[in-house]
Amino acid sequence: MSAVRRGAGRLWSVRIAGGLVGLLAGVFLAATVWAQQLVADLSSHLIAITTGFTGTEVVLFGTTDGAGDVAIVVTGPRTPVTVRRKERIAGIWINARSVRFEQVPGYYMVATNRPLDQFVGRPVLERHQIGLPNLQLGPREQLAPDQLALFRSALIRNKQRAGLYGITLGQVAFLGERLFRTNIYFPANVPTGLYNVEALLIRDGEVVSAQTTPLVVSKVGFSAEIYDFARNQPMIYGVAAVIGAIAAGWLAGAIFRRV
Repeated sequence: MSAVRRGAGRLWSVRIAGGLVGLLAGVFLAATVWAQQLVADLSSHLIAITTGFTGTEVVLFGTTDGAGDVAIVVTGPRTPVTVRRKERIAGIWINARSVRFEQVPGYYMVATNRPLDQFVGRPVLERHQIGLPNLQLGPREQLAPDQLALFRSALIRNKQRAGLYGITLGQVAFLGERLFRTNIYFPANVPTGLYNVEALLIRDGEVVSAQTTPLVVSKVGFSAEIYDFARNQPMIYGVAAVIGAIAAGWLAGAIFRRV
């Protein structure tokens, strides 16, 4: 009988301990959710690039726990980029100097609900890389400040011409005091890879809450198969491309001769 009582006592102890653990976990989860001052999400977490892809828009929407400013920073996959400077020598334009930048975002966009200089200072902008002047673009080699500024501005200018870097700030629209949204446009030449969409809540010039949401840009369908084939079998793809070009030229010539 005593053994049975001891067994029952241990069973009740396990149940009470389990109940306490569950209660504490629930309290911790509720406190975590309650502590979130900003929550944001995307209308789609995948951009599928097909043969007829001409660009698309993704809507970011969210809410805050009260008044504040919101900044959205979208950063694409980072890859090395070489910037070349042309000079005219003996009447011919040639590449005279090149600088290789490491970890350059393939896409970069910032959206805010009002101009940055009205609600946040430079230290915060630099820390979170908000705005093109604060985007960290490190060259492989050491450069004089004037040369670095020259090649850096050329890199940004080239990205803006391609539509991959925003020329102006996007607009975050508030619906009331807490709900906000913004449209993020991705052009047809947007690079594939993993993107980070960061939403920042700023009060009194400081970031009080932040949330990062992943976004995937990927080729799908026939264009994805061609891309994978070209990457995995470059020699065969090159020979096939040359043969296809010769065949197209011969066919066009035959049609014009008949005409």
